[in-house]
Amino acid sequence: MTTANNNRVFLVDGARTPFLKAQAGPGPFTPVDLAVQCGRPLLARQPFDRAALDLVILGCVNVIADEMNPARVAGLRLGLPEATVAFTVQINCGSGMQSIDTAYRYIRDGSHQMILAGGAEALSHAPLTLRQSAVEWFGRMSTAKGPLEQAKNMAGLKPEFFKPVIGLERGLTDPITTLSMGQTAEVLAHHFGIDRETADAYAMQSHHRLAAAHKEGRLDGELMPAFAKNGTVYDHDNGVRPDSDMEGLAKPKPVFEPPYGKVTAGNSSQITDGASWCILASEKAVDAHGLEPLAEITDSEWAGLDPSIMGLGPVMSSTPIVKRHGFGVEDIDLWELNEAFAAQVLSCLAAWNDEEFCREVLGLDGAFGRIDRDQLNVDGGAISLGHPVGTSGNRIVLHLANAMKTRGAKRGIATECIGGGLGGAMLLEAVQ
Repeated sequence: MTTANNNRVFLVDGARTPFLKAQAGPGPFTPVDLAVQCGRPLLARQPFDRAALDLVILGCVNVIADEMNPARVAGLRLGLPEATVAFTVQINCGSGMQSIDTAYRYIRDGSHQMILAGGAEALSHAPLTLRQSAVEWFGRMSTAKGPLEQAKNMAGLKPEFFKPVIGLERGLTDPITTLSMGQTAEVLAHHFGIDRETADAYAMQSHHRLAAAHKEGRLDGELMPAFAKNGTVYDHDNGVRPDSDMEGLAKPKPVFEPPYGKVTAGNSSQITDGASWCILASEKAVDAHGLEPLAEITDSEWAGLDPSIMGLGPVMSSTPIVKRHGFGVEDIDLWELNEAFAAQVLSCLAAWNDEEFCREVLGLDGAFGRIDRDQLNVDGGAISLGHPVGTSGNRIVLHLANAMKTRGAKRGIATECIGGGLGGAMLLEAVQ
């Protein structure tokens, strides 16, 4: 964290699209489409010319073939000058936060003054892939010499070659442990004694909080409507279930560890499409353009851990920040902890309140403490919103900044677990 320069970095504005639940086929927007949908109104309301942005950084995991380096494609479609450099970052679920963190470090170190950092993901556009055996067969057919060799290879054709593999399903399975992300949540539920009813109750609360946030207008400045080519307007997160109740949540069967598992479709994050942008600026840029920051970014941290318990990434990445600043649980006013799975979130809370875990794993003198649920994901999270993986880390930072300003909070942490056994966290403070 030691650098030659230590300039202040501000999150001055941001916007996101509604998060749209994936249906049977590809949704109405590609990742870049989504980035443009919320990027245009965000840039239109700024007092500075788009040429004032030094750089564009976009997190995206499932990049589609027609949008290689989606950061660059999005930047040009948003009307930024051709000279504006743009690059894409990928660190699984942390990609949208990585874009902010990279921008934060560039501005802090003095090399840049103002950066557009975002995340975009269209999970409904995740590719269908051929099986390896099918790829090998097509390869033999393409190199066959003459009709006789082609006919011979035809004998090896199998019906399964035409049954595609869902790329997203493979992407959500850890290649080291061979566990799906849902199974890693089951591991944590077992370790920390999280029962099904408690997980369902958390999921119900997430839906109720998001529904209330929509109804009461708390997302108005953050959420930009998206307009499809067929004229359909998407103006809210369409996966939210305001009438979610315990009876309904008790019906789905465990997905990953039947019949006794705790993780179901009802208490897991939804597969969605969505994009989010944040504008980061130096103190010099804030003064030059008369900007009013939402919050100041004062620290960040990334952590690695066993992929089979990747859901504890928020604990492993947030705690070093807390220790570095000498904070206790009472010093953090708001938390945005990405809701990959209810059992995973609850396991993080249990870990922070476990004296033995905190001493042996986190190096604390005792338990970090119990995080007040009224300070955690106050307007819902990925269980009700959805989790477009390249976007979520950006959204939670943006929403934390907005929630802090609305509630007059002094300090907040945005944090998430990351597939592959990683975690990321950012510390935001009210602008002094």
